[in-house]
Amino acid sequence: MPNPFEITAARAEDIVTLGEWAHEESWNPGLHDGGVFFATDPGGFLFGRLDGEPVTSVSVVRYGPDHGFLGFYLTRPHLRGQGYGLRTWQAGTARLAGRTIGLDGVPAQQDNYRRSGFRTCWSNARYEGTPPPGIAPPPGTTLVDARSVPFDVLAAYDRRFFPAARDTFLASWITAPGRTALAAVRDGELRGLGVVRACRAASRIGPLYAASPGVAAALVSALASAAPDGPVAVDVPDVNPAAVRLAQELDLTPSFDTARMYTGPAPEIDRPGLYGITSLELG
Repeated sequence: MPNPFEITAARAEDIVTLGEWAHEESWNPGLHDGGVFFATDPGGFLFGRLDGEPVTSVSVVRYGPDHGFLGFYLTRPHLRGQGYGLRTWQAGTARLAGRTIGLDGVPAQQDNYRRSGFRTCWSNARYEGTPPPGIAPPPGTTLVDARSVPFDVLAAYDRRFFPAARDTFLASWITAPGRTALAAVRDGELRGLGVVRACRAASRIGPLYAASPGVAAALVSALASAAPDGPVAVDVPDVNPAAVRLAQELDLTPSFDTARMYTGPAPEIDRPGLYGITSLELG
């Protein structure tokens, strides 16, 4: 008799397991990402359980009425190819039915995603290393604690770079433990935003938004100095050539590739200002 397999919503404590699985895949999740992710959409994380044990996962987080983001699509290695992952995928995408869905796909899965209706909009390269310290921002621009900026200003700025409002996510993302959030300000106007968070390996910077390469360089330098000892990593979109050049100029080295894919048209965002995506799991 076949083993019983069922797909259920994850509990808050289950998110730790997702982080462990992601670490095994060398995705280097943040140490405190789970609480932020779960608070964004508590019903958006699914586990496939075989005999009660979690063996597959997918996150299908809803943003507003029209957008969703898919991540954490995983099957335990010894059970791959048996259909459990596909059933979990189908349950997850059903939760996002009628919405434009985004994801960051690893190379091995991109053909599968295309068969499910996803199109590549750009590629991300994770650049890692230790940038030079003490890079000053352009004249007239200062770096401040992002939490000192009115939140409605931060949320409106984030909306320029992501195809849906995500205030709940952003509020938790900049205040969770183990991270530093910096904003670049000039003449009272927000000119950049960056967050660095502690991870099991290199500390990850994301998002990284900036009005110019000079602002982005100053943010990366300052965030790296605020991070724990060791390298930092930024997932850089090739849709912004200035961001790729900057990563190379800062002596960062590519180490990991993904593709940002959507089921609908490519979103209209501020691509020249996007120097680093926020996360592979929630966009």
